[in-house]
Amino acid sequence: MAPEQIKKHFQQLVDISEEDWQFFASKLTKASFKKKDAILRTGQVENHLSFIEQGMVRFFIPEETKDLTFAFAFENNFVSAYDSFLTQTPCAYNIEALSDTILWQVSFDQLQEIYAKTTVGNTIGRLASEDLFLKKSARELSLLNDTVEERYLKLFSERPELIQKIPLKYLASYIGITPQALSRIRKRIS
Repeated sequence: MAPEQIKKHFQQLVDISEEDWQFFASKLTKASFKKKDAILRTGQVENHLSFIEQGMVRFFIPEETKDLTFAFAFENNFVSAYDSFLTQTPCAYNIEALSDTILWQVSFDQLQEIYAKTTVGNTIGRLASEDLFLKKSARELSLLNDTVEERYLKLFSERPELIQKIPLKYLASYIGITPQALSRIRKRIS
């Protein structure tokens, strides 16, 4: 099913021929993860650009006392430790499934082949990387400009149906406060 979701996603952005689509789709592999499974661990090299068919994931830096969550990704979005993917060097953080998750993945080498052999390959790669960059930039700007409460409300407005499934401790870490402080904010705005 997800290859069709990916095709629809691309068709909203770029005109892709059936031949190019078939070549791209032939490179996709399905990967399934259970809740709490590691998708990528610190020190591993990211070898995939993935599309989330189902589920949600978090990005975090593991610490002895508490993990530092810095991003989430949800269904119908691309996900990757993109810095590690581009440089093919070890990753400095973990990616974990927050629920049962299905990813459709293309490897680094396969993506290079898609770039070389299709007319829209480079456009697809650029669109995926732009999507990941825009999310990262929005997060950085939010950390610099928004209050803790505004960061929580933005996250809640982006995916309200999913945000309720993310454990409070991860949400608190993401917006930079303790779970107790987040509980107080949630009470105040509800």
